[in-house]
Amino acid sequence: MNLSQLLLILRAHFKIIMLIFGVTVIATLVVSLILPKQYRATASVVLNYKATDPVTGMMVTAQALPGYMPTQVDIINSRSVGLKVIDSLKLADDPAVKASFAENNNGATDIRNWLADILLNNLDAVASRDSSVIDITFKGQDPQFVATMANAFADAYQQVSMQLKLDPTRKASVYFNDQIKVLRDNYEQAQSKLSKYQQEHGITNLDNRTDVENNRLNDLSTQLVMAQGALSEALSRRNQSAGKGALESPDVNSNPLIQNLKANLAASEARFEQASKRLGSNHPDYLNAKAEVDGIRAQLNAAVTSTSASVSTNATILAKREAEIKAEFDAQKVKVLDLNRSRDELSVLSRDLDSAQRAYELTAQRFTQTNLEGQSNQSDISILAIAVPPTSPARPRILINVILSIFVGGVLGIAAALALELLNRRVRSEEDLVEGLGIQVLGTIVRPNTKGNKGNRFGFKRGSRPAQA
Repeated sequence: MNLSQLLLILRAHFKIIMLIFGVTVIATLVVSLILPKQYRATASVVLNYKATDPVTGMMVTAQALPGYMPTQVDIINSRSVGLKVIDSLKLADDPAVKASFAENNNGATDIRNWLADILLNNLDAVASRDSSVIDITFKGQDPQFVATMANAFADAYQQVSMQLKLDPTRKASVYFNDQIKVLRDNYEQAQSKLSKYQQEHGITNLDNRTDVENNRLNDLSTQLVMAQGALSEALSRRNQSAGKGALESPDVNSNPLIQNLKANLAASEARFEQASKRLGSNHPDYLNAKAEVDGIRAQLNAAVTSTSASVSTNATILAKREAEIKAEFDAQKVKVLDLNRSRDELSVLSRDLDSAQRAYELTAQRFTQTNLEGQSNQSDISILAIAVPPTSPARPRILINVILSIFVGGVLGIAAALALELLNRRVRSEEDLVEGLGIQVLGTIVRPNTKGNKGNRFGFKRGSRPAQA
């Protein structure tokens, strides 16, 4: 089907097309005029959102919560907000509402929930794409009523949102209050353990005491080293002064008595040697000289023995002194180790006390803050614009409906013409005959006296010629 054939079909069914078109437009106009007028009122709220986690205290911005604005829209459309509006306006006590509820509810639910469903069906909340503004729109047949309801929903949304924020905060406050009692007990127990430990060990200032005992340990260590050195030297001298080599010992040789006896012995031996050369062994002078030498030698040996014993006694004394110092050093070492262990235990108790104190102070601070937040009645939602009674209805929009009906009526008329043509196909042009029967057209007969056919007696169309077989 080409354009010329379509135009011929539309021309043939022009009356039907115009009838359908007129009926559609008139029906739309009549229905638009008959429909009750519907008004829309809008109240706008803005969200100043700064969330604080009630337990951690961390700040969370609205930009970090992609679903925050859709969540607020769901809150506005929730039954809780609807029930809050009903209670604030006391709609459930209206006699007309009660009568309508008795007629239409059939006992399926209570009047508050029934009325909330009706109000929420007429509510529309839309969040702006790139801002924190939400438009709350209510539709109805009374301009004053829709404005009142839009403002009531905005106020109820404020109250419900604040309640949703305060309920977790108050629960967190109760939780912190319970934790404070536990942490206070832990803090007191840690403090009691530290005090008891200090009393049991007599600790007033452990650091100063540890320094004193460490200094004493260092002094004893120095004394012990010196005593061990002196003992080693004394033992060496005792070994030299004992036995046949006693006369070679420095301690023996340095003794003035021994030196004097050695000098006397040398003089006596010289005299004895001279007497032995001059006198016989039985001469009295010889015997006297020999007796003198033997006496001085005996005195020298006694002096050497006494001096060796003195050196040995000194070594014994030094050994005892070294043992005493070593015992004191070992005792002091044990004492210092005990002090270090006490200091470590005291440090552990002190750290436990500090940790318990910090936990208690931080929890007390969070409890104070959360308790204040739980008692606050400041909302993060502000009314940006209140709803006012509309001056003109939002629906029906007569002009737009008529324009749409013109388009729809034209489409329906054309569709009806094509449907009728398909049901009863007729030859309306040469092309229809050629396409339908598959034969050539010899000529066409038109109505006489029509424009363009005057003077054609036989009704043949000018310019037509017989088709060749």
